[in-house]
Amino acid sequence: MLKNTENSYGLIAIMFHWLMAISIFSLFGLGLYMVELTYYDAWYKGSLDLHKNIGITLFVALMLRIVWRVVNVTPKNADESASEIEKKAAHYAHLALYGLMVFLMISGYLISTADGRAIDVFGLLSIPALPLDFANQEDIAGIIHEVLAWTLILLSAGHALAALKHHFINKNDTLVRMVKVIPRK
Repeated sequence: MLKNTENSYGLIAIMFHWLMAISIFSLFGLGLYMVELTYYDAWYKGSLDLHKNIGITLFVALMLRIVWRVVNVTPKNADESASEIEKKAAHYAHLALYGLMVFLMISGYLISTADGRAIDVFGLLSIPALPLDFANQEDIAGIIHEVLAWTLILLSAGHALAALKHHFINKNDTLVRMVKVIPRK
């Protein structure tokens, strides 16, 4: 089952979810490692290039994921006992996760293109810099990127804890249906 149903996420939505989760946490770890390197460290340029390449690839995946989410049915809430406040909190948390990802990736792009040079993506294509230039672009975008990255990681951790709460305390299929495709009932 590739597409979502009223009761379950499809394989494509599940794959997008886990691809992005693993990539985001990996990029966060790589980012923490990178900022500790000096210009003369052997991995300085390589880690920076890898971070940019994965970030651009992840941005494309995010755009595809958003399109997939728009054209697909959204499964109903697995927790029938959830209050309206819980449902609204979950909805806004998901919107915040998407918004944070978009702005995090845009800020990364603004850091990388602050010098006016394009971003080379795995030697396959070149993402040009916008004719946008403002004072201290790299520094300002860098601060924004760091704050957004930490916020995304913290909100993602809360998202994971909520899924575990649904699984172990509420004992519903919220977590299970993002791990495997549940056959139609």
